Amino acid sequence: MSAPTQSPQEFPTYHLRDFLPAFALGWGLGAALTFVVRAVGGALLLDACRGHTLLALLLPLLLGPGGLAFTAANWRRPRRAALGLGLVVASLLPALYVGARDIASLRGQGCAGGYIVFTQGGSPVSSLRIAVGETRELTGRIGGYTTDTHPGLFTLQAQSSAPGVQVSVPAAPVRVGQVFPVRVSVRPGTGVNTYTAGVQATSSGPKEGGPDEGESGEGGSGKPVTATSSLELSVRPAAP
Repeated sequence: MSAPTQSPQEFPTYHLRDFLPAFALGWGLGAALTFVVRAVGGALLLDACRGHTLLALLLPLLLGPGGLAFTAANWRRPRRAALGLGLVVASLLPALYVGARDIASLRGQGCAGGYIVFTQGGSPVSSLRIAVGETRELTGRIGGYTTDTHPGLFTLQAQSSAPGVQVSVPAAPVRVGQVFPVRVSVRPGTGVNTYTAGVQATSSGPKEGGPDEGESGEGGSGKPVTATSSLELSVRPAAP
């Protein structure tokens, strides 16, 4: 006598009147949790930079996979599955959107560090083709910081990976966002190769206005801050 065959499980039916309230509840819980954790974490983190990136990414990473797992575990229970889908949507909006804005704000405050933006003819460049014996005039400016968070002066230094490649920057200190000239020269006799030219800007002492306004450093603590970038130089033979 053969065993009775089991009928395959039917896919659950989702009704809109049951789905929407549970979905809205899941989204509302995720959104509320996002702003509560953001507010509490922001109050507990005393450092202006440390820990804020993790805080910005915490809720998207928890709500998204967690909501998917909850939905998968309760896929035959429409209301619970809708609740999990609401959490997944909340992980994208508002959690991921707010987190991305917070990370962008941290970068604007200099938490991601500074860098030098090289431009030629008004367009940013990261590499340059230059012939032996040729000189190119570029411009540079300090990015990654703002004049509000880092209003002090920065001293410029230039270096290259070969003696035949010369990089010149102004000796006078500059401020964040201030455009300064950068001259790149390749001496005759330099081998055809790929070289690297770098510029570093280092905060140089107190802000204008004296010690009462603090030191030009990270968070006003007097620590020197730097902004560095490099330029790849593809040196080709001199024109005949």
